[in-house]
Amino acid sequence: MLDNKIRCLWADTPPTFRDYHDFEWGRPVHDDQKLFEMLILEGAQAGLSWITVLKKREAYRIAFDGFDPKIVSLYDDAKIEELMANEGIVRNRLKINSAILNAKLFLEVQKQYGSFDKFIWQYVDNKPIIGHFEKLEDMPASTPISDKISKDLKKMGFKFIGSTIIYAFMQATGMVNDHFTDCFVYEELTAK
Repeated sequence: MLDNKIRCLWADTPPTFRDYHDFEWGRPVHDDQKLFEMLILEGAQAGLSWITVLKKREAYRIAFDGFDPKIVSLYDDAKIEELMANEGIVRNRLKINSAILNAKLFLEVQKQYGSFDKFIWQYVDNKPIIGHFEKLEDMPASTPISDKISKDLKKMGFKFIGSTIIYAFMQATGMVNDHFTDCFVYEELTAK
């Protein structure tokens, strides 16, 4: 609590976490490119700590052409090999291949629904679900809604989108506000 603000306990250190917590996590995202970025980063995080991926985020943005799904969907074998050699990102062939596949499917969702934003936010009736948690152990790793989204995305062919990954995506993009009830961001978001 360096600035006398009360934060979620996980966000006090390191500074990368604090900035992510204060300015991004739990704040509603409706920009399709940003939603695609978070979908790919959450999938890349599977089996790793979030701080690992967060520290690699800028390298990911460069390597994945600013997370433009139109560009990512066109990646070929040469680009995959280039990504596999990039020490700045998580070099996992399955995760890289899934990002390319998910980009293609993301574009299909945009075509069908007008935007990925319209598609994904319908699951929460276009408004954030407000959590009421006081400590980390009270927070779920998944919910019936994340189960449904994961199941629906899997039917479409998406990869690395299990229910736990989807719930983390929902938290990151503000579909749910899981800031602790005494956190200053929780107060900001619920006051709106």
